[in-house]
Amino acid sequence: MRLLALLAAAALSTHAAEPGFTPLFDGKTLKGWQLVKGHGPGYVVKDGVLVCPADGGGNLFTEKQYANFVLRFEFKMVDGSNNGVGIRAPLEGDAAYQGMEIQLLDDDADRYKNLQPWQYNGSIYNVVPAKQCCRKPDGQWNEEEITANGSHIVVKLNGTAIVDADLSKITDPEILRKHPGIRRTTGHIGFLGHGTHIEFRNIRIKELP
Repeated sequence: MRLLALLAAAALSTHAAEPGFTPLFDGKTLKGWQLVKGHGPGYVVKDGVLVCPADGGGNLFTEKQYANFVLRFEFKMVDGSNNGVGIRAPLEGDAAYQGMEIQLLDDDADRYKNLQPWQYNGSIYNVVPAKQCCRKPDGQWNEEEITANGSHIVVKLNGTAIVDADLSKITDPEILRKHPGIRRTTGHIGFLGHGTHIEFRNIRIKELP
């Protein structure tokens, strides 16, 4: 158990050394985060990892708000994992609509057989479909990078860009009506749990001018 904690701390230290990046998760506590609309145990810290358990979850938001940034983190799924990354989100309302939600979904699971293109892993939920590739099998760690720079949103999974979108080019009145959050310029970052198990580590951010 102690060895696992030491290895996790070493990994965190390595990522913390990335130029310009600041850790958002210290591997020990939920300092800097707040649980909104949580259920069950919410999110817990175990062996240096942030865990959304199957009997917990809800929305875990940063206390600080961010406008333009590069967010990097690792995630590990189990069969049926369903979560999301809220960006530029307010604390009130549904982050997928009042902000934006980047899908974190085990879209190969049997329960998700009939997905819309914009529901697959990495998609900006209900707005921009992601390229379907690059996610490692359940039980393995994936690296994700989300860049928000003005209206330009890029999602990279294990080094491959699966979303590269200019939100200013979205003019469909129905999408804009349902998703006013795509015009937001700042807000909280959060993990949006849907009652399934998923794990996170090495969460860090670099703010852009």
